[in-house]
Amino acid sequence: MTDYLVAMEAAWLVRDVQEVDDAIGVAVSEAGKRLNQADMDYVEVGIGATPCPACGEPFDSVFVAADTALVGIQMEMKVFNVESEQHGQRVAKKEVGGALRDVPLKIIDTMEMEPQDE
Repeated sequence: MTDYLVAMEAAWLVRDVQEVDDAIGVAVSEAGKRLNQADMDYVEVGIGATPCPACGEPFDSVFVAADTALVGIQMEMKVFNVESEQHGQRVAKKEVGGALRDVPLKIIDTMEMEPQDE
């Protein structure tokens, strides 16, 4: 059995905001609140990054138009004792997706973790 760190991206809609920083704060706060209500405080929540189409430099994944923002949230979760990378991805997506119903979710990276000395 193997342990994995699974990174996911979620698309979070925030209404009635004018500033990018406000949208980020609201989105991360709302996602964290829903995860904490499901006793999933082990999921790390942060803002995603999108590469600039012109220069390739990353910037915050936020788009604000008409006082509505689409925020790309990045979440990481450690999954322990799974049979394969795909099994770890399914476990992580099911866990997080259960807490964040109706939120689009995509696996963006999976890394095998080093075995821990017991």
